[in-house]
Amino acid sequence: MKKLEELLRDNILKLSPYSCARNEYSGHTATVLLDANENPYNNPYNRYPDPLQVELKKMMAKLKGVLPEQICFGNGSDEIIDLLYRCFCRPAVDNVVAIEPTYGMYKVCADINDVQYRPVMLDDKFQIDSEALLKACDDNTKLIWICSPNNPTGNLIDSGEIEKVVNAFDGIVVIDEAYTDFSRAVPFRLKLAKYENIVVLNTMSKAWGCAGIRLGMAFARKEIIDVFNKVKYPYNINVLTQKCAIDALKDSFRVEKWINTIVVERNRMMNAFQMLPICSKVYPTDANFFLAKMDDAQAIYDYLVKNGIIVRNRTNVCMCNNCLRVTIGTRNENNALLAALRQY
Repeated sequence: MKKLEELLRDNILKLSPYSCARNEYSGHTATVLLDANENPYNNPYNRYPDPLQVELKKMMAKLKGVLPEQICFGNGSDEIIDLLYRCFCRPAVDNVVAIEPTYGMYKVCADINDVQYRPVMLDDKFQIDSEALLKACDDNTKLIWICSPNNPTGNLIDSGEIEKVVNAFDGIVVIDEAYTDFSRAVPFRLKLAKYENIVVLNTMSKAWGCAGIRLGMAFARKEIIDVFNKVKYPYNINVLTQKCAIDALKDSFRVEKWINTIVVERNRMMNAFQMLPICSKVYPTDANFFLAKMDDAQAIYDYLVKNGIIVRNRTNVCMCNNCLRVTIGTRNENNALLAALRQY
């Protein structure tokens, strides 16, 4: 890959980060805090949160098999996605390449940051062609986006093809593993020592059942994380989010139970959908959802809405004509969906 200095925007390379009050005395114990213009009452919510989330990173690092300095937290993964554009992509000059179809926020953030977005179609099995992705790149391509398991298709992207892209591309390959906990794949975050040019995304929103606290994360080599810490807003992860995440990490066995239950229900639901006369195909999945091709996705979606059941209509997404994306709920919720569809 190119040197990090060559990939970063010049203004980011030269940026002097905001020095927040909590960073300036880092490493010392303080009991009288008169530095940050905080209200002295209403403890603990009167104090600014730890800007680098040290305690949370130590716990997360142990769980994820990485080092604390290889983690950056964001206000959801969407903040990290936007951060990657702001750090690496010059507006109206640079471009990014992404698989298609995939998670829509990659393109939204490209548009917000005035960065050209180059989609490359998946094949009919929703897999990538590494050569096609690389051919879409030029000297101004800074990022390649690969979501695995992919959204909305649900399938794992072939790791061998991903590694071909990583080895051949001289920019940053972003591998979004938001749903990896529901698969048996070896996560790319465990390959940080092997590949210096990857940024691996993950989240507390899916397997951990914490979508409401908005905690996303990026795993990368320390030099990239240092850049993220320089550019991100100083107190981007609030006190309540940090506390909720720490509490959740203390009970990882509960999460494993949830994952196993969801996977069993996923298999049951996919089998049930395959037996519906109005469903023509159920696509393989490694996530907590599946994609199903229906006879008339819009009409079925409207019918379900009238019955108080919401799935995601993906019929307007490339390669997903007449497809519904179904998230796995509780057994009762899943049964309610099946009952409604059997009466359609």
